[in-house]
Amino acid sequence: MRTILFIIQKEFRQIFRNKAMLPIIFVLPLIQLLILSNAASFEVKNIQFSYIDNDHSNASRELISKFSSSNYFNEPISFTSKKEANLQMQKGSIDVILEIPVHFERNFLKEKKTNLSLSINAIDGAAAGVTNVYVSQIINNFNQNIQTKLFQYNESNSTPIQNILTIPSFWYNNTLNYKTFMVPGILVLLVTMLSLFLSSMNIVREKEMGTLEQINVTPIKKHQFIIGKLFPFWVLGLVILTVGLIIAKLVFSVPMLGNLGLVYLFTSVYLLVILGIGLFISNHTETQQQAMFIAWFFTVIFILMSGLFTPIESMPDWAQKITLFNPIKYFVEIIRMVLLKGATFSDIARPFTIIGFYAIVINGVAVWSYKKVN
Repeated sequence: MRTILFIIQKEFRQIFRNKAMLPIIFVLPLIQLLILSNAASFEVKNIQFSYIDNDHSNASRELISKFSSSNYFNEPISFTSKKEANLQMQKGSIDVILEIPVHFERNFLKEKKTNLSLSINAIDGAAAGVTNVYVSQIINNFNQNIQTKLFQYNESNSTPIQNILTIPSFWYNNTLNYKTFMVPGILVLLVTMLSLFLSSMNIVREKEMGTLEQINVTPIKKHQFIIGKLFPFWVLGLVILTVGLIIAKLVFSVPMLGNLGLVYLFTSVYLLVILGIGLFISNHTETQQQAMFIAWFFTVIFILMSGLFTPIESMPDWAQKITLFNPIKYFVEIIRMVLLKGATFSDIARPFTIIGFYAIVINGVAVWSYKKVN
C-alpha cells in the first residue's frame, strides 16, 4: 500500500508540474461545457420563409401573417412567380416556398377544401423534417380557425364543427428545455474524453521518456504500478464531474431530482472502464501521437453511437447490438435518468451491473497486456 501511495504522489506531482496540462485538464472542459451546451441544439430557428400569393385574399393574407408571427421563421419574403422563388432556393437564400393557388379563399368557402404547394430545402434532412412539422402546425391551426369562421358565416349550418383539443403533458422536462436534456450528456463526454486521453498517453509517455524501463527494473509489482498510474486520473474524472454538475445547476438550472450519490457511484465504476481502455491503448502504442489517434478513433464511434445526438432506437438492428458494448451509452442513460427522472438504484441496476462487468473485463485484459520486464 505504501508503494502505491508513493506512485500516486509522484503522478500528482508530475501532473501539477506540467503547467501546459493544467489548463487542458481544468479549464478547457468547463469552457467546452459552457459553449457546447449553448451552441449544440436540435432546435431549428431563423428559417427563411417565402411565399407566392396568387390569390391576394383575406384568407391568404391571414395565413401568411401566421408565419410572420412565428418565432421559428424570419420575416417572409414574397415572390411573384415560382420560377423566381426556385432560383432563390437554388442559391440557398431561402428554405421554404409556400405557393397559395388562385381562388384559395373561394374554394374554401364553396368546397370547404383547397390545396397548398410547399417546397422545403432538404439538404439537411433532419432540419427539413423539423421545418415541415413547424409549417404543418401553423397550417393546421389556420385550418381550424378558418373553419370556425366559415361556420359563423354560414347561418344555415346549425351543427357546430367539433374540434378535438389535445393538451400534451411533457414529463421530466415540461418546458421542453433543450439544455436540460443536453447538458448532462455533454458532461459525460467531457469526463470520458479527458479521462481516456490522459490515461492513454500516460504510460506511453513514460516509454518515450525512457523512464518506464527504469520503473520496470524496480521491485514495484505490476498491480501497484497500474493502480498508482491510474488513480490520479480517476480522481480528476470525479473532480471534473463535480465542477460540471455545479455549472449545470447554477448556470443551466438543470434539475437534479435523483440522488447524486448514485451518479458518483456509477461514475466511479465507469471511470474504471475508461481508464482500462486508456491503459490498453497505452500498452499497444509506442508514441503519444499513436495513442491520441487510437483514443480519438474509439471516442468518435462511442459518442455517435451513445444516443446523445440520435436515438439508439432509430438505429439499425446491427448498430443497436454494437451499442451494447458502448460504455458512454450507459453513462448518458444513467445520468439523465437520475438527474431528470429521479431514478433509484433499482432503476439503474441493470446498466450498473453491465458496466461493472465491463470494468472487470477491460481492466483484466489491460493489466494482462501490460508487460513488465525486469
